[in-house]
Amino acid sequence: MYNNPYMPNAYNPQPTIDRINSQMAELEKMKSQLQQPQMPMQQPITQNFQIAPNNNNVIKYASSIDEVQKDMVIGDTPYFSKDMSVVWIKNAKGDIKSYSLEEIIQKDEKDIQIEYLQAKIDELERKAKNEPSAEYVSEPVESQKPTGFSSIRGNKKK
Repeated sequence: MYNNPYMPNAYNPQPTIDRINSQMAELEKMKSQLQQPQMPMQQPITQNFQIAPNNNNVIKYASSIDEVQKDMVIGDTPYFSKDMSVVWIKNAKGDIKSYSLEEIIQKDEKDIQIEYLQAKIDELERKAKNEPSAEYVSEPVESQKPTGFSSIRGNKKK
């Protein structure tokens, strides 16, 4: 029954053989393309560099130590208050050190002379307050006898 050539649904191996042959031809074509030295297509090379920020030159500002505690850092990072009076330094472990800052103003010759004279004035004023002036001080009151009074005793009634 299966080998009957008159059956309409008989198995025909020809389409399968054709498909296999076309796949083999495709593979042979791909093999020959790979074996031939090909000229690589040259495209223009574009190099884009993005420089990553490093924390060495960054100044960070914080309004309180709470902001410093919340921020994560990789290395020692300074945080300055807005008025530059306090600096917090946070390390990678999370330890924070606080420092107070004071501005050092460079002084020229005139400023130094002014400060010197102001110090002299202050010193003289302190001396004037502590020591009475020679104009108003005379001998002690006990050493002087009053003038214009007589030492006569009044009459005694007997």
